[in-house]
Amino acid sequence: MDRKNKIEVCFTPATYDVFRNDEAIVVVVDILRATTAICSAFMNGAERIIPVGTLEEAKAYKELGFLVAAERDGIVKDFADFGNSPFNFTKERVEGKPIVYSTTNGTNTIMMAKDSYKVLIGAYLNISTISKYILSEQRDVLIFCAGWKNKFNLEDSLFAGALAQQVLEDSNFYTICDSALASIDLWKMAKPNLIGYIEKAAQRHRLKKNKLDDVLEFCHTQNLTNIIPVLEGNYLVPLKFN
Repeated sequence: MDRKNKIEVCFTPATYDVFRNDEAIVVVVDILRATTAICSAFMNGAERIIPVGTLEEAKAYKELGFLVAAERDGIVKDFADFGNSPFNFTKERVEGKPIVYSTTNGTNTIMMAKDSYKVLIGAYLNISTISKYILSEQRDVLIFCAGWKNKFNLEDSLFAGALAQQVLEDSNFYTICDSALASIDLWKMAKPNLIGYIEKAAQRHRLKKNKLDDVLEFCHTQNLTNIIPVLEGNYLVPLKFN
């Protein structure tokens, strides 16, 4: 086999230790809604994002005067400035500011991967830019789905398939990972009517129940930005990549 860089997909944090490769680029994915919201924040000029795993940490930052986005099960916490809808991160609110961020699934997933060669935040909003960046780096890649409370979810797995398919078009990448192949097959099936397929997703119905599903189409819109959020130390910072 001439290809030298492998691409794998980890469907949930529960299996991260099996896939862990600290020499790999890790693309963290939480389509509904954390990684989409992070991309949106940087599109609107946020200075940096500080992901924290616990609400206690988020509260401590709030007491220090930071702008805080925090939710659990989709519901904004009472001490927070807002939750994790991408539409919360408007230019008026976030431009030039650091934001502390804590969500049900996404932020813990980011911190699990922090010792990797590089941690990138992936969403449909920047999917082609992420793909180009991966191809420029030419090293192993793990697409790391946040899932839902350590369970598999459809929306992140579909994105993993979309991204894996793009990367595998490069002759230097290969996969022998069944979850990568399964995610590609899932993507091919859903792609002709992606929003229709997402109607099956449990998270779509959680959002609908709480009247938070106005973001559905936006979260599945491709290539609105060339910004890649990258983890540097304990902060996410924006990287523009053409």
